[in-house]
Amino acid sequence: MYAIELNGFGGPEVMEWTVAVDPEPGPGEVLVEVVAAGVNRADVMQRKGFYPPPADASSILGLECSGTIARLGAGVTDWQVGDRVCALLAGGGYAQFVAVPVTQLLPIPEGMDAVAAAGLPEVAATVWSNLVMTAGLRSGQLVLIHGGGGGIGTHAIQVARGLGARVAVTAGSDAKLTKCAELGAEILINYRTDDFVAAVADQGGADVILDNMGAKYLERNVEALAPYGQLVVIGMQGGVSGTLNLAALLRKWGTVAATNVRSRPRSGPGSKAEIIAAVHAQLWPQIAAGEIVPVISTELPITEAARAHELLDDAQTFGKVILRVRD
Repeated sequence: MYAIELNGFGGPEVMEWTVAVDPEPGPGEVLVEVVAAGVNRADVMQRKGFYPPPADASSILGLECSGTIARLGAGVTDWQVGDRVCALLAGGGYAQFVAVPVTQLLPIPEGMDAVAAAGLPEVAATVWSNLVMTAGLRSGQLVLIHGGGGGIGTHAIQVARGLGARVAVTAGSDAKLTKCAELGAEILINYRTDDFVAAVADQGGADVILDNMGAKYLERNVEALAPYGQLVVIGMQGGVSGTLNLAALLRKWGTVAATNVRSRPRSGPGSKAEIIAAVHAQLWPQIAAGEIVPVISTELPITEAARAHELLDDAQTFGKVILRVRD
């Protein structure tokens, strides 16, 4: 098969579409012929050498894909060759084929474009596991979502609104904030000109904060929490080492959690399988009904993976960037 391989670590130019080893599905796995792959910040970090894949994962970039099942591994009975699926991956999505545990598959809803579906598994797993399974977000609460214009942010806004929560978002332009409002965000904060702590203070603080910045926002996030509020850190775009004022956190009876999806085990408590099962049972019906939709900024051929990575830092990008592997 062909896949994107890394010629060392560095800028987008280290990615090359070239011949790679064909994957083989093991017991409890299927081989997926990839239609498209979603592009995520983790891919950029791996390309730079800062985010190695788990020991049992493919070294090929790509944490989510869509396609059709091409072959069944031993013991697989609930899926058939030809089924349209999208999949959560620990790696391997930037390729023509990828082997996937069946516990990480989701059916592409009837009528949904397969390319658009490639942008769902990673964001759905990340948002649902953090907002619902970790923070227990519920109706009437206020959630502050940092990076509202990104793939995670655009999905999180819709999920939170579906739960009946009120949504505050940060983004870097008024144009992005307008689009966030169209998805259901109520409190719109331009992080270049506004103070998000002050913006949520009038609401009594945020019950839940979904944060992709890490160290840079740590102290201010704690300040922005409501009593008994929960800060969930899912990214480190603002650095890895910050100062946590425990006295400020204690005064609010607050909680700080930090999670990711990629390094979780395949099965068992807190696993990828557990998350995908919850997403399928509780979130997928809303997606199938069109109540929550993938927000796609740009679709590019896999041979333009370098451009796709550059677009993650483009101020005009709103939503997911998708790489199309085949028609």
